Amino acid sequence: MVENIFTLLMLILLQVVLGFDNLLYISLESKNAPKEKQHYVRKVGIALAIILRIVLLFVLIFLIDYFQAPVLLLPFEGIIEGNFNIHSFIVLGGGIFIIYTAMKEIWHLVGVNHMSDNVEDVKKNSVGKVITMIVIMNIVFSFDSILSAMALTNVFWIMAIAIVIGGLLMILMADKVSNFLEKNRMYEVLGLFILFIVGIMLLTEGGHLAHLKLFGNEITPMSKTTFYFVIGILVITDIVQGRYQKKLIAEKKSVKKD
Repeated sequence: MVENIFTLLMLILLQVVLGFDNLLYISLESKNAPKEKQHYVRKVGIALAIILRIVLLFVLIFLIDYFQAPVLLLPFEGIIEGNFNIHSFIVLGGGIFIIYTAMKEIWHLVGVNHMSDNVEDVKKNSVGKVITMIVIMNIVFSFDSILSAMALTNVFWIMAIAIVIGGLLMILMADKVSNFLEKNRMYEVLGLFILFIVGIMLLTEGGHLAHLKLFGNEITPMSKTTFYFVIGILVITDIVQGRYQKKLIAEKKSVKKD
């Protein structure tokens, strides 16, 4: 019993740590819904994703071999080689989509003339479309956490409880993260670049799962240590740059007064 409780706590912690990038995506994606529906979109999207995660867990337990079975072979030696399976396709597709989403939003921010304007006239997506995207990407992100959970235990109810608790924590944090980004728009760009790196991480992981080689060079996955190190550098750079800009603004104001 004590061992099961310890395993459950470890799995909850795992869900929280691995859910950071997922939560960031949800916060940014929900902005594409009408303002008054964003809270609803985040709650419903995560709730549906929790249910589908449990379904995915059940499927993986019984069909894990099918997800790992090769479905496409690229035999072009010295140019591009690979042995793709369903798992690798899902991870690669998720990585490509996240990079596309991050670049599209960054391009949109660059195109906004007045950052102080409340850009409500921008065309919003339908609630159903935003919820669908949140659920789909949640499933992509969930593969790592579910496979890691299966490595720690084979008890279904422990993994299911950890998924539910992790999802509830995401529901509690989603509004806080979104509100923070809304009030501190300078960090929105930082969040998008973090999302971009998440996409690269998924691409390298998918390439590794597919045993992909480009011109004889094997694709190796980005480690979590490298990922969090890069994130740390981005955050520090953003903080230093922000303070430096405030200093420059203060100096310009003092010069004008003189």
